[in-house]
Amino acid sequence: MKIKHTLERIPGGMMIVPLLLGATINTFAPDLLRIGNFTEALFVNSAGALIALFLLCAGAQITLSNVGTAAAKGATLLVVKWIAGAAVGLLAYAMADSGGLFFGMVPIAIIAAMTNSNGGLYVAIVGQYGRADDKAAYSILALNDGPFLTMIALTVFGAMGFVEGFFSIISFVAVLLPIVVGMVLGNLDHELRAFLAKGSDMLIPFFAFALGMGINFQAIIEGGLAGILIGILTVFVTGTAGYIVFRVMKWNPIVGASEGSTAGNAVATPMAIAAANPLFGQLADLATVQVAASTVTTAILLPIYISFLVRRTDLTGMTDQQAETTTGSGETTA
Repeated sequence: MKIKHTLERIPGGMMIVPLLLGATINTFAPDLLRIGNFTEALFVNSAGALIALFLLCAGAQITLSNVGTAAAKGATLLVVKWIAGAAVGLLAYAMADSGGLFFGMVPIAIIAAMTNSNGGLYVAIVGQYGRADDKAAYSILALNDGPFLTMIALTVFGAMGFVEGFFSIISFVAVLLPIVVGMVLGNLDHELRAFLAKGSDMLIPFFAFALGMGINFQAIIEGGLAGILIGILTVFVTGTAGYIVFRVMKWNPIVGASEGSTAGNAVATPMAIAAANPLFGQLADLATVQVAASTVTTAILLPIYISFLVRRTDLTGMTDQQAETTTGSGETTA
């Protein structure tokens, strides 16, 4: 059986197929692999550790000549996603009905979902279509984890004052450190860099499956059409914005589109905001399920959108460095 060959013929197949398989199992037979020991450790609880190892391997491919590019890409994506998500959130607040909803969507849910991205999904997509500096850009993107950027958006809108305690510099360093360790090792020994390069692609289907084991399709039903709509907006507004900006910058636009998702940890954001300001408490429960629905929707829809873009994107005209990236075979150059 040519399983690997078949998966590679599907754009993003090494990521999307294991992810959807894991989500299907978690939805209909959640206890099937939760039997303890090595089985549960690998197939259910491994996403964090495997992504950390992936980032270390990716960091080893960064030389002193391309570290600046990685930071520039990460900062660009972070700003673009925040501006796009905050703009839709501002529109929602401005046009909300008497119940505080915008076409059934809670504005705070829109901001939380659209300004926070699924780092695992980004790493999986970029692992197939991007380069080492694209993968390393995640160290900057980690800044949008949690309610920090949502709070900033609300502060800008004048909806609430600045509240301390939402962002931890230690959390940011904890994400950055595996990349730094890999970068140091790779720059000290080119043979070690080549050895670690072999690990990146192999890890993708395994942590993608584990990510899927954290997704339950039931969240789409509970969040309703409004939650699904938030997920659709997240993919097509923030993903397309990243795609366009990266194309203008002559970087791989597929990488730019890879930020069009909602992270699972964004589900906790509405309650965190409500805890800081009781004015948001009335709609916090509804916002929570809508963000959960957006998380699942983007996990399914974004890889499909990426596949659509891959088939229709010509990298001719990109920088020489970026033009080396392949767009269909699943192979990347480091």
